[in-house]
Amino acid sequence: MAPSAAQRIVIENCAIATVDAGDTEYASGYLVLAGNRIESVGAGQAPAGLENVVRRIDASGHLATPGLVNTHHHFYQWITRGLATDHNLFNWLVALYPTWARIDEQMTYAAAQGSLAMMARGGVTTAMDHHYVFPHGSGDLSGSIIRAASEMGVRFTLARGSMDRSEKDGGLPPDFAVETLQGALEATEETVKQHHDASFDAMTQVAVAPCSPFSVSTELLKQGAELARRLGVRLHTHGSETVEEEKFCHELFGMGPTDYFESTGWLGEDVWMAHCVHMNDSDIAAFARTKTGVAHCPSSNARLAAGIARVPDMLRAGVPVGLGVDGTASNESGELHTELRNALLINRLGTHREAALNARQALRLGTHGGAEVLGRGDQIGSLEPGKLADVVLWKMDTLAHASIADPVTALVFGAAAPVTASFVNGEQIVENGRLATVDEDAIARSTREQAQRLARIAAQA
Repeated sequence: MAPSAAQRIVIENCAIATVDAGDTEYASGYLVLAGNRIESVGAGQAPAGLENVVRRIDASGHLATPGLVNTHHHFYQWITRGLATDHNLFNWLVALYPTWARIDEQMTYAAAQGSLAMMARGGVTTAMDHHYVFPHGSGDLSGSIIRAASEMGVRFTLARGSMDRSEKDGGLPPDFAVETLQGALEATEETVKQHHDASFDAMTQVAVAPCSPFSVSTELLKQGAELARRLGVRLHTHGSETVEEEKFCHELFGMGPTDYFESTGWLGEDVWMAHCVHMNDSDIAAFARTKTGVAHCPSSNARLAAGIARVPDMLRAGVPVGLGVDGTASNESGELHTELRNALLINRLGTHREAALNARQALRLGTHGGAEVLGRGDQIGSLEPGKLADVVLWKMDTLAHASIADPVTALVFGAAAPVTASFVNGEQIVENGRLATVDEDAIARSTREQAQRLARIAAQA
């Protein structure tokens, strides 16, 4: 808990959706932030006599929620948005890998800034990046991504990815864009040892994250899982994203993706996978039994025509599920708060129709669900005393939302709501819709310059 001498911020007069176990909500309530923790939350006015109050915020007309938690992304893709817009996953990868294989540290840093900035402006307080492209001689890509997150003040998980199955081995990426088995394992271990923080209020964590069944060897999956468990960190990869992937696994391994993952040690409560679109009842039962998490990326799945993940069935079975932006070359908006709405709407196109998801389930996916998937459910994802002070104030009294009586319904079903304030670890990173810690106009210029530079290099190659 925060020490009694901690400086306090008092937020009052707002609707509050705590997203705690009981979905407690207050039509008008308060939050007290003490240092980097939530000290108290409740109905009405904040307690009288609080000491060391350095700021009081009258949040009338706002909804307070936990900060959004992004569980899957590829930051580097920010500088290749708008390309291959009419492709399925495999054709999209074939079209873009030759360009991605030419990224360097400068490009990766700029792309991370752009990706993080867009999410932070839209209420994300915990981000993750699955970075798996490490061209030879490209510099310290992992370090540049972590530096961008630290400068912005966002809580961050780097899923240190890897690929060792290139074109010569029947994979999709160019030969010079992959690592050797041993090189990938050694670099991943070094990244964990250098950057991972296991403490309660950690701002940077690292996961072990070989890319996908069709871009890594079986041995990299097996040894990657062993490495993660030896180091005490989480595991992440792509799984069951497309019918082509399922066919690939059956042809190459004689089994579907879930059985293959289980055979390599890749099911468990320390694992989460992106997409999981093509899952049968047995697959969902295996994920539920092992508490393997899922990063649901509805916009990307629609953009690449991958299909509709069975999220309602996963939730009913007890599978941990969070939301993901996915790479911005397959979700050009780069925002997570729009995924609340898209998750609800797209899942209603499935077999459960209007009973698939409701507004509060969607909000839970984007907050506490994501926290559980990242292994941080006891630290973030809900507004409760003792948890970390990651809080968002959404402005709900403008033209876009004022006529919707229920603020949670307004947030999920309505237009993207403006963020008046976003706090991470008790520090404000967004004020009145603008980033408070970095120059977003400078980031826009930098990302445009690096996108143009990458396009020139790729064209010359």
